[in-house]
Amino acid sequence: MDGDRVEIDGGIMEGGGQILRVSTALSCLLGLPLRVRRIRAGRSQPGLRPQHLSGLEIIRDLCEGKLEGGEIGSTEISFTPGKIKGGTHIADTKTAGSVCLLMQVAMPCVLFAASPSELRLKGGTNAEMAPQIDYTVMVFKPIVEKFNFTFNCDIKKRGYYPQGGGEVIVQMSPVKELSPINLTERGTVTKIYGRAFVAGALPIKLAKDMSAAAVRCIRKEIRDLYINIQPVREPDDQAFGTGSGIIVVAETSTGCLLAGSSLGKRGKNSDKVGIEAAEILLRNLKHGGTVDDSLQDQLIVFMALAKGVSRVKSGPITLHTQTAIHFAEQLTKAKFTVTKSEEDDPSKDTYIIECQGMGMTNPNL
Repeated sequence: MDGDRVEIDGGIMEGGGQILRVSTALSCLLGLPLRVRRIRAGRSQPGLRPQHLSGLEIIRDLCEGKLEGGEIGSTEISFTPGKIKGGTHIADTKTAGSVCLLMQVAMPCVLFAASPSELRLKGGTNAEMAPQIDYTVMVFKPIVEKFNFTFNCDIKKRGYYPQGGGEVIVQMSPVKELSPINLTERGTVTKIYGRAFVAGALPIKLAKDMSAAAVRCIRKEIRDLYINIQPVREPDDQAFGTGSGIIVVAETSTGCLLAGSSLGKRGKNSDKVGIEAAEILLRNLKHGGTVDDSLQDQLIVFMALAKGVSRVKSGPITLHTQTAIHFAEQLTKAKFTVTKSEEDDPSKDTYIIECQGMGMTNPNL
């Protein structure tokens, strides 16, 4: 079998956990045995961290596969997938590792399972270096469902850095195949909304300050639009630990959703948190694309699996997106092209990501 293993270099390009997520999900879907070497080679702590290991374990369990080298700090793993099955699967990072990243690795796989699945994901819901759960629900979910599937995401408990302790339950049914998407028309921004939250020991005043600062910042650029950023205090029985943050979403006339978000931390002024989220949103609105830079790379695996041609207009291509494309092309028969968007004002940095998908069909349906 070892002669047929696909060899993946985990130290190139983005060089982090994303390479593991993309390659093991595709390995599971396509039944390709895999070896990943030099895992997170360039990071300050190379090798597997708890959240990467949880991601590998949930994939292994989903398809009754075989994982070798699955321990913290390991820089090489071998994975032999089995058959994807539905049912209930639990993944627990036991840290503040992101539940959203666990969802990213498992979701494409359970779409092609034999029966409906329930994923119980435990860890951080609002973590640094990962999409916040609010982003997943408010932006990722409505857009990714355009590939013609639906899922339910129930936030049981929120968890923050450093303890984690959050839990999210994701339920989804398998599909026969994924439809391609065409997200090339931005339209005009019709509304801006969001939520600024505090949990645990923090006062609601911080949420109000974050919200007000974000609104002031957006107002400088966009004057005539009503902006509704709700300050909220997470109920104590639905949040573990202390945390704060904000997400601001812009919705357009064509149904595009773009966002900016930021997390509070000790010593960081709450106005600064609000302004940071607003500036990320404004930067994403400036480039004229239909997706923000957090969504860009999360769509690549679905585009690769879909049947037919998907097209997405985006701002500058992130390293995460280049990495996802590289490994999606290496493992599937999908073909991506990225071209500068011609119809736009040349001063805008807009690109069209086009993919001829492999047309994966669910053998179980």
